[in-house]
Amino acid sequence: MKRLKAHRKFWLHIHVWLGLGFGFLMAITGLTGSVLVFWHELDQALNSSLYHTSITQGSLKTLDEIIATGEIAAPPGWASINLELPQEASGNYLFGFYYPNIAASKEQAELLNIAVDPYTAEVVGRRVFYHAWNPFKHCLVGFFFKLHYALFLGAMGTTLVGCMAVLFLVSVISGLIIGWPLTGNWRRVLTIKRRASVERFNHDLHQSAGFYNLLVLLMVLMSGVYFNLPDQFRWVVERFSSLTPEAKALKLPATSTISVSLATALQQALYDYPGGIAKYYTLDGEKEGLFTACFQNVPELRRYIISERCLVLNQADGKLLQIKDPDHGSGGDLFMQWQWPLHSGQAFGWTGRIMVFISGLACPVLFVTGLIRWLQKKRATRLTKISREANKLK
Repeated sequence: MKRLKAHRKFWLHIHVWLGLGFGFLMAITGLTGSVLVFWHELDQALNSSLYHTSITQGSLKTLDEIIATGEIAAPPGWASINLELPQEASGNYLFGFYYPNIAASKEQAELLNIAVDPYTAEVVGRRVFYHAWNPFKHCLVGFFFKLHYALFLGAMGTTLVGCMAVLFLVSVISGLIIGWPLTGNWRRVLTIKRRASVERFNHDLHQSAGFYNLLVLLMVLMSGVYFNLPDQFRWVVERFSSLTPEAKALKLPATSTISVSLATALQQALYDYPGGIAKYYTLDGEKEGLFTACFQNVPELRRYIISERCLVLNQADGKLLQIKDPDHGSGGDLFMQWQWPLHSGQAFGWTGRIMVFISGLACPVLFVTGLIRWLQKKRATRLTKISREANKLK
């Protein structure tokens, strides 16, 4: 018991100084993370005309016509496209054009959204999602995203937030160690004492908030490391399981005359791997790049909980290069596929999203109560020292 208490004292110091050093920034990422759990619903509510068309019947334009319209409307210089597909009859196709440098356009966008009507193939809306240099010119959810994963500090901020996630994994684990009841009295840990003093209430709130959100916080922090430090995360995973290399585009010989439309190539891939609802497509700016089509709710994958499949095609000839789903790849690949559903809570539907939302709110609660607890102890130590010095003078 004495040895355990000595170890807990060490972990208490780690826990305190990590909280004091990075707690405020983690509170910010937690709060913004709670907002972003429902970012899509929020964005649709605020920008209905961008997502919805007034036409709900008629013949739909082909994928190639939709993409051609978007490419013509976008300023030159984009490197890749993310195309969100409508999930209902009144939905628009929503393009996200990524510009690695400041776009040569009046928008100066890093990420530019362009909405295309699926029935007319006409541009019906556009907005800057990420501005190239001014955070106050991001759209609202873009503002929250940049603050959440990069603190408006660019690549340096992304790395910083990833490192903070690692440190807070240590902080959460240290909190578990110092809070674990050695006597087995879990009621003291999991409840807030009624009619307690302010000091005791603050202590109980900090401890209970930490324990009740422990598993979700560990899950969200780990997946946060994956998104902000992907290369380092992959390296660690590869120590335990092999990972399938990312597909690379195949360039055709200069003499080749093969020309396959994306719609035709996708139709052929879906013949071999049918099922699911089209969710989003991504494609490179180069014609000899990759085209990725992702589908959700694939019936044959529901036994894995994650029922999403992505088909990676070669743009030049339409050849299927890779299949990303729980049925293909190693255990490490499956673990990587779990990271976004876990981080967003989408793996467990509304229950999971609400749990992630609450865990984000718990971050500022833990920071504030931890800071108050530290100030209380510091004040108590100072008063004890004054009392001892006063007794010596008597």
